Amino acid sequence: MKKSLYIVLVLLVFLMLFFSCAKETQKVVIASKPVTEQFILAEMLSLLIEAKTDLKVEQKLGIGGGTSNIHPALLAKEIDLYPEYTGTGWLFVLKEEPIKDPRLLYEQVKEAYQTKMDLHWTGLYGFNNTYGIAVKDEVARQYQLRTVSDLAKVASHLTFAANPDFLERDDGFPGLVTAYNLSFKAIKEIDIGLRYEAIKSQGVDVITVFSTDGRLANEPVVVLQDDLSYFTSYHAATIIRSQLLEQHPSLLAVLELMTGMISNEQMIVLNYQVEVEKQDARAVARAFLVEKGLL
Repeated sequence: MKKSLYIVLVLLVFLMLFFSCAKETQKVVIASKPVTEQFILAEMLSLLIEAKTDLKVEQKLGIGGGTSNIHPALLAKEIDLYPEYTGTGWLFVLKEEPIKDPRLLYEQVKEAYQTKMDLHWTGLYGFNNTYGIAVKDEVARQYQLRTVSDLAKVASHLTFAANPDFLERDDGFPGLVTAYNLSFKAIKEIDIGLRYEAIKSQGVDVITVFSTDGRLANEPVVVLQDDLSYFTSYHAATIIRSQLLEQHPSLLAVLELMTGMISNEQMIVLNYQVEVEKQDARAVARAFLVEKGLL
């Protein structure tokens, strides 16, 4: 009798553990950095997974510190996936030397994450949120500026402004002026949040931007082509734990629906809708996916 009771208890414990684990694997935890673009992308991933799988989505959005806190959480299995940028993974996480070729960069960062950390990159979204050099539209017209190389010819007449970090980083201003042989009339240090206000003033002609800034949709500036490919690419894609893909193989096809779906111009508009027009990030994400026929 005691033996039978013992067997029953063991079976009950086993079943409880089994169903507890099964229940746990039916959840996916999605994270994001604390910036508008990341909120939108995380909502897109959430909506697609909710619509096309049986998985429940738990969101941990706006994590302070960005990659520096999200990456360790990913390795600790506290989160399952999040949107990341190739340049960030390669330079910040892996601490490798810059690679100028965007495709090679993606292949290298993808291979390194897989072999070193069992993390999988997938679904390059299409846009590249890297640094950019922008000039007043009137200045661009006056000097017929289209590329940063064009800027070099007239830089001595213009004032450049950027935040302290960009001015000091080797892969920021020092490397930029060397690569393009730039010599500005004056250089000003400004807060990154005031760059668009600065260029509207009479004292600033050239600023740094991120190439998918929402404010580029309605600010009187022209982003010059980085014709020497000085800036590292920051193409966005999804990083997911490989173990989760092994548990749910069909999830990969869902994530790959994002491949090539968002251009720089489209990401600018999406960011503008949320950041400037104050629309809800989830609503904006849903509308875009519906427009693309993904929902």
